[in-house]
Amino acid sequence: MAHLTHTIEDSIATIILNNPPQNRLSPQMIDELETALTAIGDSSARTLLVRAEGDDFSFGGDIVPWPEMTSRELRTLFERYMNSFNRFERLAMPTVAAVQGLCFGGGLELAVRADVIIAGETARFGHPEQSLAIVTMLGGVYRIAERAGRSKAMEWALTSEQVPARVMERYGVINRVVPDEDLLREASALVAKLARGPTRAHVAHKALLRLWTTGGVTAADEAMFDIAMPLFESEDVKLALPASVEAFNAKKPRPAFPFQGR
Repeated sequence: MAHLTHTIEDSIATIILNNPPQNRLSPQMIDELETALTAIGDSSARTLLVRAEGDDFSFGGDIVPWPEMTSRELRTLFERYMNSFNRFERLAMPTVAAVQGLCFGGGLELAVRADVIIAGETARFGHPEQSLAIVTMLGGVYRIAERAGRSKAMEWALTSEQVPARVMERYGVINRVVPDEDLLREASALVAKLARGPTRAHVAHKALLRLWTTGGVTAADEAMFDIAMPLFESEDVKLALPASVEAFNAKKPRPAFPFQGR
């Protein structure tokens, strides 16, 4: 049975975690994630939704085989996870994670690599690694720090507390909290909207924010025009810019454009 499946339909890709009862991130799931990311990257998809079946998004890594593994084997395993998660983070399209129930450990480290996180109102997040005397192995603590600041990231990592969705929203870790019953509908609506947008511009924003994360404002400024100027040669800009000027001169509202992501 597959632990992770994917679909691509109408420019929208979907990745679904389905390893009951806790959607643990098994080695099999990582293999299937790699397959999904390759298929999605090669496709005409313009946006990606990550969601999970069941009551919970994910409890994190499948720890059952870890005690029998050598340090070298564990490192190889964690590097596989890290490489796959980083591929997801760098996909050339906007990504949305829809999170319900419990989102812990590696599940949280996967979710925070999405561009936008929408959570059900009863969702809870946390780093349980301290209960195992280890750290967030897949970059979770500093990605939380990037969003919420060092102090909160350290507190949550040290305590392994379960943080409610509303608190994570308040600190900027997640974007939006919705009623549990509306989660999939709200996330799907956002993904559909993004799939109709200027995909190349979305990807450029991702690239600029990644540069800002690693090198600050100066690094992003240095790369700005190399990243931004090619957009003016895109079909979407050639459609939207002249029509917007025409609408301005005619004192009419700017129309909605049927962007093609090219």
